[in-house]
Amino acid sequence: MKTITTINTLVFVLLTVLYFYQFIYIFIALIHEKRRKKSEYTPKKLHRFAFIIAARNESAVIANLIKSIKAQDYPSELIDVIVIADNCTDNTAEISRMNGAIVYERFDNQLVGKGYALDFAFQKITADYGDYTAYDGYFIFDADNIIAKNYVSEMNKTFDQGYRVITSYRNSKNFDTNWITSGYSIWFCREAKYLNNPRMLLKTSCAVSGTGYLVNSEIIKKYKGWKCNLLTEDIQFSVVNILDGEKIGYCSNAMFYDEQPETFKQSWHQRMRWSKGFYQVMFKYGKDLIMMAFKKRQMFISCYDMFMTIAPATLLSFGLLVLNIIFLILAAANPLLFKQLIPITLESAVFAIASFCLLMFSVAAITLITEWKNIIASPKKKIWSLFTFPLFMLTYIPISLVALFKKVEWKPITHCVSKTMEEIELQQQYKQ
Repeated sequence: MKTITTINTLVFVLLTVLYFYQFIYIFIALIHEKRRKKSEYTPKKLHRFAFIIAARNESAVIANLIKSIKAQDYPSELIDVIVIADNCTDNTAEISRMNGAIVYERFDNQLVGKGYALDFAFQKITADYGDYTAYDGYFIFDADNIIAKNYVSEMNKTFDQGYRVITSYRNSKNFDTNWITSGYSIWFCREAKYLNNPRMLLKTSCAVSGTGYLVNSEIIKKYKGWKCNLLTEDIQFSVVNILDGEKIGYCSNAMFYDEQPETFKQSWHQRMRWSKGFYQVMFKYGKDLIMMAFKKRQMFISCYDMFMTIAPATLLSFGLLVLNIIFLILAAANPLLFKQLIPITLESAVFAIASFCLLMFSVAAITLITEWKNIIASPKKKIWSLFTFPLFMLTYIPISLVALFKKVEWKPITHCVSKTMEEIELQQQYKQ
């Protein structure tokens, strides 16, 4: 009995110690930035950018993203929009052209995934313009996104300060649809405010997340295109650049809006791909991150942080549960011992679940309090999301377990939330 109690305690303490730095991140963010402030930095140059948008059957939403790019308070002659119509069977390409985008159509059923589509775009650019550096930088976006009017201006300020990879504030178009969309939304707001924001304040490296980030063309040139093609090409790209000594920046004033999956089936498939992708990155780069953390002291925080980001903590928790069950099975031959172990095992399970739910509730509460005005939802739905967020996060446990053994392939997610930037602004004003 002492053995199982000791193991349970040690694992709990270990996880607390390993992830304690993220509590420090929250403290730093709260101290330094009670509210988002307008940057006073004046860029020396207005850089030339291209938006690269990988789109597969996105006719319902692609036009709104392009229009929001065209409506920027930034010189229009310095912005191009490039859409990769990737294996489309609808009129995504036609709609994109009608709205002023450069369109490259791609048909390849063997090399499937966003990474391959991005590389296709960069090869087309260098063929048409002679070099990857035809633009100073490339924004990577998904077709369902929309950007605020000052997005490029704010990103240009950070870009002009020397950051060669920059991520931004990821908000949501459909927070208020249900518990699934609000779960995603809180996580991404928390990622922006309480992970990337304190990383930027500490001058360590941030991490890009799926969409809404800017890459210097020199980096694209260095790799001769886009060579990150694992299931989570974004986190792979972050790890590769951190290992190369690149410091990824974050621009808190550049906000964009993302569409979240609305059904559990869609969410299951998407998060299954994410979980599998994180395993792929861990197995491929985990050792390198640990070695680099101790090899170069100035990179310790960045490498350790990224290692813990991709580490499968949910599997460790699940493994502990399995271990408790094994102890019960082994003790079954001894009725007295079995009877004594049952309450210990149940107590451990209840404590673990309760602690996790309380932690997730606290994370959601802090995020909602500080980001209240940015979140598009009624007060009632925001408050309700406090109680559903822990449930959303608990569903990662079976997803992470299945992903460990299941073969996972990239699958497109249908996007249908068609909102203009003007509609989002009105919603924000109305739902406060």
